Amino acid sequence: MAGGMRASVLTPVVDAARGAVVALRARPGSFLGAGAAVFGASILLPPLVLSVFRKPVDYFTFNPWLKRLPEYLGSDVPREQKLAKLPDLALFWFSADSPFGGTEWGYAVDVRDLGRLLLTSLLFGLYWALWRHRRAALAGWRTATARSSGMAGALLGVVGLSTGPCSVMGCGAPVLPVVGLAFVGLSSTTLALLSRLSTAASAALVVALLVAVAGLGWSAGRAERRRGYNRP
Repeated sequence: MAGGMRASVLTPVVDAARGAVVALRARPGSFLGAGAAVFGASILLPPLVLSVFRKPVDYFTFNPWLKRLPEYLGSDVPREQKLAKLPDLALFWFSADSPFGGTEWGYAVDVRDLGRLLLTSLLFGLYWALWRHRRAALAGWRTATARSSGMAGALLGVVGLSTGPCSVMGCGAPVLPVVGLAFVGLSSTTLALLSRLSTAASAALVVALLVAVAGLGWSAGRAERRRGYNRP
């Protein structure tokens, strides 16, 4: 009985993994294209919004300290201290000078930001590959279900790009959603609220993508299993 219960629990997981593998093999271009598009837009949209509504960007650079990173990793600094500092290490940033001196705004991407963007982009790419694979596999799926699923994926992408947090200087708060970058003069309370909403929306986006990928992967994997597809 225990073995049967274990099998009943593992079967959907195996089906979801199988479906993801099948979709990636069948639609590698969809996976790479969608993932790259989301990743690129996530990087470029914040400075674009700031350039339009605040001041055009006039500076970009990678962190010059990165060339010393191998030396730092091999130093005698305690491992716990290294692990605590590395997530906040800025990798590159955009900025615009203020006409009154100093910086009007700056947008930085650190290690934590990069990890989040990569995860979101990979999940969206996998979702898109699964959606296109299922649409092609089932002719009847090319109806309202296909359209609604595609619209849901596009909505997830828009939500991710418009609410994803980014590290910003000159906006009154360390982290803001992209849609909040255009506003100047908001109270500190409003900015703090936007920051919290941005963080929550980013986490909700990852959860929604995981659920969507699991559902589509299970559907594709179950169909392959019923056709006698036994490879993992």
